[in-house]
Amino acid sequence: MTRAISFHEDAQKEFDEATDFYAMERMSLGVAFVEAIERAVARVRERPESCAVLRGRVRKTRVARFPYSVLYSVVDDQIRVIAVAHDRRRPFYWSGRR
Repeated sequence: MTRAISFHEDAQKEFDEATDFYAMERMSLGVAFVEAIERAVARVRERPESCAVLRGRVRKTRVARFPYSVLYSVVDDQIRVIAVAHDRRRPFYWSGRR
């Protein structure tokens, strides 16, 4: 079954801001970041229960090549991306999101 994926508005903002940051460094780096996030989300879509549980129902998958993780929860037939989190900043800042 293919599950729908939605991004919390703050997760989308984090994704956009990180993309902008990398693109300002070098356009190809911004493109590589977007592709890495897309691959991480595709892995989650294929096997959502395979990633480690971080807290409660929130799971985490690392983003290749970049110090980011995609945090998400599975609710019924939907995958909700809660955060696109930098791995070395403010742990659990996202914990109030749904």
